[in-house]
Amino acid sequence: MNLTEPQRIIARDNHRFRILRCGRRFGKTTLAIEEMFTIALTKKGRRIAYYAPTRDDARDIAWNMLVDRCAPVMTYKNESLLEIKIRTLDGGESLIVLYGWESVRERGKGRGLANDFIVCDEVPTYKDFWLGWNEVLSPTLIDRRGSAMFIGTPKGFNHFYDLYNKQEKDDTYKSFHFTSYDNPNIPADEIEREKKSKPEDTFSQEYLAEFRKKQGLVYPEFNRDIHLFDDATPYRKIETIAGIDFGFTNPSVILVIDRDHDDTYWVRKEWYRTGKTNAELIEVAKTMGVNIFYPDPAEPDRIEEMKRAGLNVRDVIKDIPTRIDKVRTLIKNNKLRFHKDCVNLISEIEMYSWTEKQTGKNEPELPVKEYDHAMDALGMALTMNAPLAIEEKGQEFNLYSESTYG
Repeated sequence: MNLTEPQRIIARDNHRFRILRCGRRFGKTTLAIEEMFTIALTKKGRRIAYYAPTRDDARDIAWNMLVDRCAPVMTYKNESLLEIKIRTLDGGESLIVLYGWESVRERGKGRGLANDFIVCDEVPTYKDFWLGWNEVLSPTLIDRRGSAMFIGTPKGFNHFYDLYNKQEKDDTYKSFHFTSYDNPNIPADEIEREKKSKPEDTFSQEYLAEFRKKQGLVYPEFNRDIHLFDDATPYRKIETIAGIDFGFTNPSVILVIDRDHDDTYWVRKEWYRTGKTNAELIEVAKTMGVNIFYPDPAEPDRIEEMKRAGLNVRDVIKDIPTRIDKVRTLIKNNKLRFHKDCVNLISEIEMYSWTEKQTGKNEPELPVKEYDHAMDALGMALTMNAPLAIEEKGQEFNLYSESTYG
């Protein structure tokens, strides 16, 4: 396969983990197919795994290209399982398998396997990326000292932004940035036509692969330069609270938040895990030095179990608009800060967006029901801890801080 010069630059690089931030039609998947084929071909017994956002995406994006590339040395093909085996240069066989990210996120599929190479395609769209990567896929590379390639076009500032910048702290990572113009096989006038028909932010993100804020964000005021802190940032703690969003298939979340003398809130720790029982969550919560817990009221049985375990649990109202207003007010007034290591929380806040209203319909403004596990935990804790009066259905509800409770 003939690669372009930018593709060859990436292919020649020997870093263990490579991140490709590229514009549309650059040829990201074409390069990934070539890398998978070459690695599988050179030594028998190798196992290569390719991931797309869904299994159908994996089939649509990569399957036919992979079959065509492997055809001369293919010894086995199963279109139902999306598996291919090829004859290797040393007389054995290697296996290439295609998956959907949802199998990792929802079922933890892939645990216990040993991979030589992993490709993650369209990474910016993955939900709960750090959970899936750190807990499921990264350990599959340990036995064979395997490597990985992460591919994507930016979708706002989210986990892909953090992944792209990982090279600054870890020399096993290397990031590459190319635009759609860097593919000589795409006519430049076609890209210019797209530029004229699209908003500047959309074109810059999709074709120049620039990181731009996602449109329709619930918290557009959030700014990493202003609202993140590290361990060296001084503040005087008055109390420690925690918001809890229960889950199992979806993540369970505990956010540990300090309130200081100036009523600024410092989110200093996140616990963000899938597949954890309530008993496991409680044992973790006991170690966090938290004064008050604000858990999701939708799980009364789990809340009662927390109370029986001796945790100081307070009631929480189910009012998402009020939670959003409270968090936004704190962000605007620089009264809410997030520790830079709370990567899942930061990713969520930079992806949490409003639903699109249907034309001509009078609908309440509500956020999309995704990227919201940490958002719910945050909103519950901050709304219930701070003095606030809200009006709902003609009735006034007064919510008081811990100092008022006595």
